[in-house]
Amino acid sequence: MKNSFGNHICVTLFGESHGPSIGAVLDGLPPGMEIDRAFIASQLALRRPEGKTGTARREEDHFSILSGVFEGYTTGTPLAIVIPNENVRSKDYSDTRYLARPGHADYTAYAKYHGFEDYRGGGHFSGRITAALTAAGAVVIPALKKKGIFLGSHILRCAGISDRPFDAYLQDVEKLNHTSFAVLDSDAASAMKDAIVKAAEEGDSVGGILETAVLGIPAGLGEPWFDSMESLLSHALFSIPAVKGVAFGDAFSMADARGSEFNDPFRMNKDQVVTASNHNGGINGGITNGMPVLFRCMVKPTPSIFKEQQTVNFRDKENAVLSLSGRHDPAIIHRARVVVDSMTALVLADILTGRFGTDYLGGKA
Repeated sequence: MKNSFGNHICVTLFGESHGPSIGAVLDGLPPGMEIDRAFIASQLALRRPEGKTGTARREEDHFSILSGVFEGYTTGTPLAIVIPNENVRSKDYSDTRYLARPGHADYTAYAKYHGFEDYRGGGHFSGRITAALTAAGAVVIPALKKKGIFLGSHILRCAGISDRPFDAYLQDVEKLNHTSFAVLDSDAASAMKDAIVKAAEEGDSVGGILETAVLGIPAGLGEPWFDSMESLLSHALFSIPAVKGVAFGDAFSMADARGSEFNDPFRMNKDQVVTASNHNGGINGGITNGMPVLFRCMVKPTPSIFKEQQTVNFRDKENAVLSLSGRHDPAIIHRARVVVDSMTALVLADILTGRFGTDYLGGKA
């Protein structure tokens, strides 16, 4: 029953969708990291639903830091951050307690926790828990920036509509981190929003692909086998609800290419080793090569839809029909991008601490 991740900087998530609160504990943070509460709030706002493209459940996400911070800086002891759940409607789930929602963890949670799980709103499996993950990531992102490491994600594809790829990396990342709907092309953003609203009007949902860029990562991070940069990032990213695929660089799009097309030629840029292309996403042999780390996450369509679906009553062991009520997102990809950024930041902070020491991201009094 493990809910923790990380070797040097470890994050533990707790809480349920309709419980009193959710939160995260970060252990292994260095002393002297400046905590930017305004930035944490702004990151939580990027995850918050808005308009017709999100759920009607709107949480203010007023957070409290209970420990590990004194006079604005980390102390080096465990940092606990808590976010209350203030807008719950648990009765929406009472009538479907034993009906397995297709695409959800209702049945698998029942199989693992023997019926003792909190089923309301998905309980501990709910996307609501990603608010705590977002807050945890927002603790370390400013420290990464001080080391010259920047990251950001955009919706590369949603409902069959494509955004332009990354071009001017730093400018693109900066733009994305200040927009609520993370798309680089304004026309594509408008078309995606229309497609999400249309799916909602039809009682359905859509998914898509997020593309993430990490800039300023030094060469030499990662291990050649079980703790490769791809392995650690994938392990963490697959923990995010609705992520069903992770690919680095051009990956599957180059499956039919030849080595002469997929290889990235090395060149010298003054005294720096670079590659002329970046099909491998900045990673060779599981280790960063100094180029931007690029990866994509496939986010499935939201499983909570308002169309009638076949299912089972797993308590009574009989077939059933499910018709959902309640408040649900017609798409979560636009909210998930800041979650992907946060998870990425936590993994990078863990790896950097392991490579350069426990005080690497901290400061001195």
